[in-house]
Amino acid sequence: MRRGWKIAIGVGFVLLVLLGLNTLAVDRETKPAGVTEPGGRLLKLPGGELEVVEKGPRSASPIVLVHCFSCAIDYWNGMIPLLARAHRVIAVDLLGHGGSEKPTAGYTVPNQADLVAEALDRLAVRNAVVAGHSLGGAVAVALAERSPQLVKKVMIVDTPPDHSGSSLGLVAKLGFAPVIGEFFWRVKPNFAVKKGLEVAFAPGFEVPDEFVDNVTAMTYSSYHDSPDGFDDYSGETGLDQRMKATGKPLLVIMGAEEQIIDDPPERLAEYRETYPGTKTKLIAGAGHSPNVEKPAETAALLLAFGEGPPA
Repeated sequence: MRRGWKIAIGVGFVLLVLLGLNTLAVDRETKPAGVTEPGGRLLKLPGGELEVVEKGPRSASPIVLVHCFSCAIDYWNGMIPLLARAHRVIAVDLLGHGGSEKPTAGYTVPNQADLVAEALDRLAVRNAVVAGHSLGGAVAVALAERSPQLVKKVMIVDTPPDHSGSSLGLVAKLGFAPVIGEFFWRVKPNFAVKKGLEVAFAPGFEVPDEFVDNVTAMTYSSYHDSPDGFDDYSGETGLDQRMKATGKPLLVIMGAEEQIIDDPPERLAEYRETYPGTKTKLIAGAGHSPNVEKPAETAALLLAFGEGPPA
């Protein structure tokens, strides 16, 4: 019996050591930038290397698209052709996502916004309509705060003023747990990733395989730290209050079949109450990602907002 306990303790110790080594290795992992989108290119910027896609006439008024957490430019693929008919469209992969560089740090919302600003400066973009989805909504707000000359109007897609009452689901929560999260990241099967992504859409929506690839292309640092960056930014001051301070026109849309954000109508009302003049729209038949689920409707709303009066 004593020998059995010694063996069990020894095995447990070895497992703990292996888990510790795995945690160190996963936390230190980085990945270089690389083009992942057709027509994409890399911008080597002071803050990091980002992938961007440009479509439409360069002389036209600009629209900038910023994707969600664990997503990439391809979440906008259904909208880009519709927007690019009459606008210069610039879609950006955030640091740690898609084809952009994936360092061990730098995933705060202000840093992401500053990197997007660097990209827009490099591309000579000014006075753009900026649309941000989920995490990208917070980045769009920070861009309007920190680089107001780059932003004319902001459209937020399924981003609440803060994350109170919101949840990314059980699968995602496992990925954020200390030590267990790093282990799960190392062994995660694609079917589990796909299951976890279901909360980002209306019930019954078939998650595309390329969206699974977006998650597996990330590093653990970019996956773990990006939501923390949103929580820190919106927890300090809500996005509704931040947008009011910018004075920029704001449109906020949310899917009526949200599975991440509790009570979308109430969260939309928060924006209107804090920042009078904010336009809001609840999208029937869509969950957390109307830009994917209802691209034509979402594009039409963005175009009407962008081409409407300044305020």
